[in-house]
Amino acid sequence: MANSTQQLLKSVFTNGPIEGNNTSVLSLLNQALQLVCERLECSAAFVLTSQYDKLFAVDTDIIDTLEQQCVSHFGASPASEALFSQHLQDNRSLCSSLFYNHQPIVYTCSPEQCFTADENPILIPFLDTLTALDIDCKHLALSPVLHVGNVKVVLGTLCVSDANHDVCQHENPCAFVQKLLDDTAYELASSLELRRLAVVLDNKDKQYQELFQLLPMACALIDLHNNVVLQNDVSKHNLPITIGQSLFDLLLKDDHPLLLDTLHIVREGILRQAWCEVPLRNGVQIHWYKFSFCHALNKQQQLLLMIEDVTERYRLADELSFHSNHDVLTGLPNRLQFENMLEELLNDEDHPPACIAFLDLDQFQVVNDLSGHQAGDLLLQQVATRLKQLLRKGDIVARLGGDEFGLLMLHSDMSSAQQVAKRICQQLFDHEFIWKGVKHNISASIGMAKVDYVDPDIYGVMSKADAACRLAKEEGRNRWHFYNPDDPQMHIMYNQMLASVDITGALALDQFELFYQLIEPLVKSETGIHMEILLRMVRSDGQYISPGVFLPAAERYNLAPRVDRWVIDNLLNWGGNNLATWDQLSMVSVNLSAMSLADKKFMNWLEMRLMVEPELVSKLCFEITETAAVSQLDQATGLIDLLRPFGCKIALDDFGSGFSSFAYLKCLDVDYVKIDGQFVVNLCENRSDKAIVSAICQLGKDMDFEVIAEFVENTEIGLYLKNIGVDYAQGYAINKPTRLAQLQHGLRTPWLI
Repeated sequence: MANSTQQLLKSVFTNGPIEGNNTSVLSLLNQALQLVCERLECSAAFVLTSQYDKLFAVDTDIIDTLEQQCVSHFGASPASEALFSQHLQDNRSLCSSLFYNHQPIVYTCSPEQCFTADENPILIPFLDTLTALDIDCKHLALSPVLHVGNVKVVLGTLCVSDANHDVCQHENPCAFVQKLLDDTAYELASSLELRRLAVVLDNKDKQYQELFQLLPMACALIDLHNNVVLQNDVSKHNLPITIGQSLFDLLLKDDHPLLLDTLHIVREGILRQAWCEVPLRNGVQIHWYKFSFCHALNKQQQLLLMIEDVTERYRLADELSFHSNHDVLTGLPNRLQFENMLEELLNDEDHPPACIAFLDLDQFQVVNDLSGHQAGDLLLQQVATRLKQLLRKGDIVARLGGDEFGLLMLHSDMSSAQQVAKRICQQLFDHEFIWKGVKHNISASIGMAKVDYVDPDIYGVMSKADAACRLAKEEGRNRWHFYNPDDPQMHIMYNQMLASVDITGALALDQFELFYQLIEPLVKSETGIHMEILLRMVRSDGQYISPGVFLPAAERYNLAPRVDRWVIDNLLNWGGNNLATWDQLSMVSVNLSAMSLADKKFMNWLEMRLMVEPELVSKLCFEITETAAVSQLDQATGLIDLLRPFGCKIALDDFGSGFSSFAYLKCLDVDYVKIDGQFVVNLCENRSDKAIVSAICQLGKDMDFEVIAEFVENTEIGLYLKNIGVDYAQGYAINKPTRLAQLQHGLRTPWLI
């Protein structure tokens, strides 16, 4: 039987191509049954098979992929084969019983024979089937179900006479028959499972190839040597890349490190997907392409490269870079330009009637969360276009930041401003925004105020419109409010806002105070204190206002550079007055806002201020947020170039809170990276947080920057960070923010001993 089995297996895979048809399978089963009949000298044999696959069905409870068939061989009566096979296959209850039967069944109709019939509920319906087909059966043998992979097999034989010399000559004929059926059923099940797997793999490969070719964007597979091994049609027709070519051959040498870092990040598992943007020559022109890499999940460990032409975006960015007064995304005037125009209006001696409005999109974050930031950007562009169409001729619309727009309606009174607001709310509510099949409902809240020339500066006018906008949001959104000082609710909101964010007055009256919080070394010993400088606003009653209240307002009203200037100036004054303590310190970190990075006047002032404090500046470390650094990469790089000659350090704050690629770290060349506190506060209980913190820690070792973990709330977190190699910790477990005036010396007291 061994030689026959080998031939049987050979025939499965050599009879034509591996395809999902039954021709070779039926031939295989029929050949096996013929061999069984010859070996047992029986009249007939049959095999019942069942198999399922999950090629397109993740769950067989959802999509039924079960296939059952019965094949029989009647040597003396070929006409009975089809009738018997179909009859048995249609008897679902009998088939189900056979597939759940795990005991061999032997039956003989004569008690004198060696075969004895056990009491078994399967026999009665099976014998009834034979009787219905007028098939005489002296002996019957059934194998138990054999289960190999996703295939089940039941094998049976029939005899219409008692003459069976080959079987009877064995010492135990019953055991001989059972073993032969078991062995043959196992061989058949194994052969069918092997073929099923071959068909599945072949179909999977074809499916992958077809999907790869049909992708609407340029794609390629990259091998371990960074060579292109496969391209889809879009890539072949639109890109200067050919199979066998190295990706590095396409790039200028100056761009090789960026591509190499991006490939390293994916191959080492730091990120599942990483991207970089590089210039390539396509014909006579230089085009910019975004290369996105992820694992192809094949045994060759290849990478899938998705290529997007971003030339137009770069062209627009270059063009708009010359217009510092306009928003890059929408092309509208930005906040700086809007405030300049408003200030010019307030200085107009003719005092023309005008109204100002703040417009906030309602639940804009929902669009970003559900459909991504690309969808959000597109929505902002569409809203900007609609607003320009809905305003009157001569009116001005500006993007103030995020999803906030400013409107300046010249030669306008309360009535005409309300008509404009009504038109905008209605049109935006009717605007359909669909992203990849998902429809988003759009609406806006608008706050308006009359330009009052009594106001001493633009911030008084803007605060009134802002208060009206907030009230519109609180009252249900998709509505507008005109500022009315006689409205009690509006008046309270406006006064509370001014009372909490009177930054201009606080700067003039010096109503700020410096605090500090320790940054504790975990893996090395330092004698001096490493600390971060924090800021508090002091009320007239001596109570402190949290920076979470006034700093967003400083950003909103373009006062952040003035606040940063106050902090740096007063810190350096304190250091000069406490030089002995300053010399003991290890490092002093100061935060810079994104607006300060973009303010040329502030940057010029900072350079001059540092030049007059040579004995202090080497201890300074300036922190900028990840979002600010990535969104203003040129300004961030300029800050680094300015500070390096002074010996100052650079820290990237809130790292991980944005959506930037790790590849930006290569461009920024920072000394410290501060992990955003959301990944630290639950570190000991959250596996994902552990993975992210460990990845950033390893990246720091590879790229030579030190890692600081914020929001360390207990010693357990501190010990875990220390064990994985995080360099510094900061949080309430170490110390709470303390008044800088109370610092008596700069020597460190160890936290974890």
